[in-house]
Amino acid sequence: MKLKVIKLNQVTSTNDKAIEMIRKKNFKPKLLVSKKQTKGKGTMGKKWISREGNLFISIFFETKVKPEDISIINPYIVKKVLDKYTKYKIKVKWPNDLIVKRKKLSGILQETIRYKSRSFLIIGIGINTIYAPLNKNFKSIALSNFSKKRIKNSEILRDIKDLYEKFISDINLNKISFLKKKYIK
Repeated sequence: MKLKVIKLNQVTSTNDKAIEMIRKKNFKPKLLVSKKQTKGKGTMGKKWISREGNLFISIFFETKVKPEDISIINPYIVKKVLDKYTKYKIKVKWPNDLIVKRKKLSGILQETIRYKSRSFLIIGIGINTIYAPLNKNFKSIALSNFSKKRIKNSEILRDIKDLYEKFISDINLNKISFLKKKYIK
């Protein structure tokens, strides 16, 4: 399944923009990417600090699969892309963070919206590619601080898009147990 990429300059959050698009009956699967977020969202109502230059993505698509069945897979998809940039081990901190050297590199927020008896999954991904935001609640790190190669958001975006296109196709064809075996490594 192909994801249409929509590039935005500034949004409150890419997940909010995805919800807005769904409510306007824009149902085709999409990947939204924004240069800047003014009110990025984290889990449990927390704020995601969105420093311009980092990568902010939301992917949305219609699904009949229960979101809780696939939420564990999302960090592993993003981890697979980021692993090729580092010599350090990226760890998944359940349920939705990627950690390097005990510092947060990425956060993933999964939301579900029902609209006109249809169910849509929205996967928000924030990656500190260039800058490590300052946060008093936890330490963060940027991929550029420890990468073994030059960071290009466009390449990371392309790789995430490719993996999610395969993942969405797999969701429609396979059982959840197969998906977990394939993606969680």
